[in-house]
Amino acid sequence: MFDHMKLLRCFSFTASRDWFFRQSFANAGLRSVVTDLSHGNSIASTTMHCWIPKSPNRTKPNLLLLHGFGANAMWQYGEHLRAFTGRFNVYVPDLLFFGLSSTSEQNRTESFQARCLMRLMEAHGVHRMSIVGISYGGFVGYSLAAQFPEKVEKLVLCCAGVCLEEKDMEDGLFKVPNLEEATGILIPQTPEKLKELIRFSFVKPMKGVPSFFLWDFIDVMCTEFVEEKRDLIKSILKDRRLSDLPRIKQKSLVIWGEEDQIFPLELGYRLKRHIGENAEIVVIKKAGHAVNLEKSKEFLKHLKSFLIDSL
Repeated sequence: MFDHMKLLRCFSFTASRDWFFRQSFANAGLRSVVTDLSHGNSIASTTMHCWIPKSPNRTKPNLLLLHGFGANAMWQYGEHLRAFTGRFNVYVPDLLFFGLSSTSEQNRTESFQARCLMRLMEAHGVHRMSIVGISYGGFVGYSLAAQFPEKVEKLVLCCAGVCLEEKDMEDGLFKVPNLEEATGILIPQTPEKLKELIRFSFVKPMKGVPSFFLWDFIDVMCTEFVEEKRDLIKSILKDRRLSDLPRIKQKSLVIWGEEDQIFPLELGYRLKRHIGENAEIVVIKKAGHAVNLEKSKEFLKHLKSFLIDSL
């Protein structure tokens, strides 16, 4: 019997779209590079993949775009890339355990992710940058800004529940009742779970997507590093208290979908209060957690006004 996975790969919509994004990133002047970050005799082997400028212009500022869970970085920033490549040296990495990035180190915290990213940026000669972080990428971006204040200029945090506390889960802030359920949805392994993720992420989710397409997406995007990704989610929640979260001083823009069902809007206001006078918040109406995709033009307008118009 013909292996249905092979059949899927032959006629894979997801793989074709991925190829399309790869071409568009290359056409925007970026190249795909894998960097070994292992220090000399260090036991932990760590490699990170990143889209970097083919010919960086050292007179331009640098911009680091950090993805969340879901499809890879190309899918999350593909529509916005060209708005920035003319004004910035743009860097789009795969975070550890996404795409071609991984480590044998056991640390799953966002602060470890941030330290690896800083090593990656330094390996590419980047010592100052602004950052956009979507969802989980916002956790990592916030940690970069806190750990390396002199290296991070501006910060955009999009639907990033950085200010959540472990007790929020027990207090019923989230629609999902427990961590097990949350990881099942965020790292979907069945069409039913992927449909739930789409329902939670969009205000107007597409209806009637054939399960063939859903299986195809899971096969291409969701089958690698499943346990490690679960550990990343557990790590951001474990013992998390707002009182432990460092304050950052960088000028920050908080962007949130008004109807976000994964990280409710309350967490956006909490984040604005926590950062204080250096932060502004923009709430986008009729948008959920995937605000960068659902309200792409509006999302881009706010990014440009914050990152470019004030240059």
